[in-house]
Amino acid sequence: MVERADFSANGIPFCPTHMDNRFPTKIVTFSEAEAIHRRVIRKNPHYRFDAYVCFYEDDYKFDGKRSSIWLYPSRAYCLLKHFEGIITPDFSTYQDFPEPLKLFNTYRMRAFGYWYGEICHRKVINNVRWGTEETWRYCFDGIEAHSVVAIGTVGGSPKKLIDRKRFEKGLDEMVGRLLPNAIIVYGSANYPCFSEIRKKGVKILSYPSATASYFERRKAR
Repeated sequence: MVERADFSANGIPFCPTHMDNRFPTKIVTFSEAEAIHRRVIRKNPHYRFDAYVCFYEDDYKFDGKRSSIWLYPSRAYCLLKHFEGIITPDFSTYQDFPEPLKLFNTYRMRAFGYWYGEICHRKVINNVRWGTEETWRYCFDGIEAHSVVAIGTVGGSPKKLIDRKRFEKGLDEMVGRLLPNAIIVYGSANYPCFSEIRKKGVKILSYPSATASYFERRKAR
């Protein structure tokens, strides 16, 4: 999966960004992509869906015993290839995880992205996931500076006040280290920290989460 990859001092593979000048038209979760695939594949085995696939959902939905994109990457590719591109997996790095597990899950994010972009020649945008300050040692490894990156705001951070300060400090650190041209936000970007990032000249693009889209559809009825 990481053949010929370069690695950081922490052993994280370098995952180049692969995209054209067009930002994602739409972003769907892996679970949504699976549902689309099941619905369309028999009628049109060569279908194309103009959306990037993200993994901002519970890990078991894409890393379960039978559904693991990590254990069965070729099976995952057969689904993902029908979509415009991917945002690299968001394997969990919870604060109470042992440090080796957080490091391994960061490794898996970049390794899968490297494989999908460099080996499979598909479009890839790096997901960035940080935790408390000790994760800064490795959580930004493997991502090129001045690129487009993605983050998710659909979990605890920055929704929960208890996590907001940690999220904001990590966001500032990420911008300072990676100097991204643009940040794709899956979920709400309606937080003061993003306004501050915009003032630094960084483009912020917000995409509604699956839950938000569901409630919008209900309102429209």
